[in-house]
Amino acid sequence: MLESPTDTAPTTTASIEAGFPFSAVVGQEQLQLALILCAVHPGIGGVLVRGEKGTAKSTVVRALAQLLPPVSDERGERPARLVELPVGATEDRVIGSLDLQRVLRDGEQAFRPGLLAAAHHGVLYVDEVNLLHDHLVDVLLDAAAMGRVHIERDGVSHSHPARFVLVGTMNPEEGELRPQLLDRFGLTVDVVASREVGVRMSVVRRRLDYEADPAGFAVRYADADREIADRILIARDLVGEVVLDDVELRRIAALCASFDVDGMRADLVVARTATAHAAWRGSRTVTAEDVRVAAELALPHRRRRDPFDEPGISEDQLEEAMRQAEQEAQRQRDESADDPDDDPDGPDSPGGGQDSGGGPDSPDSGPDSPGSAPDPLDGPDSPGAQRDPRAESSDEDRADAQPDDRGESSGGRPAPERNAGAPANSVARPPRWEIQGVGEGAPGRRSRARTRHGRVVRVAPDATDAAAGLHLLGTVFAAAPHQRARGRFTGPLALEPEDLRGAYREGREGNLVVFVVDASGSMAARDRLSAVTGAIVALLRDAYQRRDKVAVITVRGTEAELVLPPTSSVDIAVRRLSGLRTGGKTPLARGLVTARDLVHRERVRDPQRRAMVVLLTDGRATGGVDPVPRARAAARALSRDGVAGVVVDCERGMIRLGLALDLARDLRATYVQLSEITGDSVAGVVRATAQPATRAA
Repeated sequence: MLESPTDTAPTTTASIEAGFPFSAVVGQEQLQLALILCAVHPGIGGVLVRGEKGTAKSTVVRALAQLLPPVSDERGERPARLVELPVGATEDRVIGSLDLQRVLRDGEQAFRPGLLAAAHHGVLYVDEVNLLHDHLVDVLLDAAAMGRVHIERDGVSHSHPARFVLVGTMNPEEGELRPQLLDRFGLTVDVVASREVGVRMSVVRRRLDYEADPAGFAVRYADADREIADRILIARDLVGEVVLDDVELRRIAALCASFDVDGMRADLVVARTATAHAAWRGSRTVTAEDVRVAAELALPHRRRRDPFDEPGISEDQLEEAMRQAEQEAQRQRDESADDPDDDPDGPDSPGGGQDSGGGPDSPDSGPDSPGSAPDPLDGPDSPGAQRDPRAESSDEDRADAQPDDRGESSGGRPAPERNAGAPANSVARPPRWEIQGVGEGAPGRRSRARTRHGRVVRVAPDATDAAAGLHLLGTVFAAAPHQRARGRFTGPLALEPEDLRGAYREGREGNLVVFVVDASGSMAARDRLSAVTGAIVALLRDAYQRRDKVAVITVRGTEAELVLPPTSSVDIAVRRLSGLRTGGKTPLARGLVTARDLVHRERVRDPQRRAMVVLLTDGRATGGVDPVPRARAAARALSRDGVAGVVVDCERGMIRLGLALDLARDLRATYVQLSEITGDSVAGVVRATAQPATRAA
């Protein structure tokens, strides 16, 4: 194991004495309860807070850190920390890294702790978690679930505890998390500003009072905050004694089954949350009300199967599920009454000698219980746990091997696609399409790019030439031939600045995908409009999975309208297109010029993000002088600007003019006919490698 020097710990945001009090927050009771339950039982897995701007998300999270019990370390007792993780943080900054200076200079295997080590026994706060690189989100969630951080790199390993309350906040309008990552968060709370006048008045009044006298305001609520802090401490001690009997366990299983959630993580989280809620109430027994509260917090986001499904559970749905769960609970009582001498947990039964809950969610398996069984879903939290094979792979391997939201694995065998609108045998699976060359754009999953993550493709001759940090082995090999000349025959290497080598890494980037949709009268036939709408949704789903930014331009009448400016929230694009209006002429040249102008503006704002235009049209440009030549000239201008393209030909009928194919040639774009493919396989077109202006296979 490596040495962990305390003098290299990263700086953090400590608890602020005159911060806004937790008990003074108005109108966010569910969020406050979710945070408290995670503080009682960190094994729940953290809280994802979704909501619009200005709803006190950050205020409540920062106030929680002031309520946590102090932490004892080698320096003595200190307040629990609130560690904020910036969106632009690197992996080394998050999990820690080798202290290369000491390794190479002194020959010591020293470890430089990261933000996860600093957050131990505190709060790790990630604002705008939906904008964080997916790989870093995986790292955070793994650490939150296991309570430890494991670092394996360059032939050395390190492990240290990292038990913290993970809180992520996000605004859904700025982009969504993948459903797989949503599932990894233990609890989710949607926060909105109250529409009640009295509540809004109280919020404003308290905020103004706090700004006028922060210290005095904090004193007014000190007793209430102290009471909450004492209850958290008592509940932490009590949670290991809470009994989750088979009746309530069957209720939990029935609830999760009724909502048709995937996997078993939901059952475990509901069990842990119900146990924590019982401890928070001061009870040693889980009741139906504890299970209900846990279900409200742990299940809504797990029902989201498709990127465009709205998360949430209505009150009626929860009531019906609780009614069915009560029937299952009564069945368990009846079975117990019929066999009073039958002890399912006896010493001769499977798992005998354990409490009824079993595993980490059992009554005697609190967050720090030494006898906790390993959680098969959370990785190597204790001796004997099975290691997740994905933890041994590289960043790019994990990204490609992980199932996409459509149920297909980019790096392996595709799974059946869930779409009720198309027959199962109609799904085409061409190779993935990507923009040619190697970019340097924002992290994503579409085109090749030089990134700080992914696989090392070569050694840079100078450490300053590469953005992925120092290449350890390259540096050692560069320094080794000069050791005798530098008077070093034994011991650590003698390094000079010219020995340092960087690492070129290659990963994937997200692109800007501009949809230009022909909504003219020639496209307005009902069956064609339905097919085009399905194609657009499939393309948007693909953009969501590849972490692209999207924009939508519609063409009809005499103008091209920017329906959706570039955004990472593709579900907003779906909503904007739900009421697509059609009719009028086809100013196709205007649409392509608008797309070109949009790409130019975005290149100024984000010069590293490469662009692609997806044109859905029948090619019948009308309106204005020389509409077809002008449309083809606009397409050639886009091609000269280096914009990649896909043309989906929506022309139908016995007589076809083939104008869309001409546009594809001018744009040097992939060409495909809408009539030859289903809505499912349209997403494959954007992944299919094809020669420009040739028909996609």
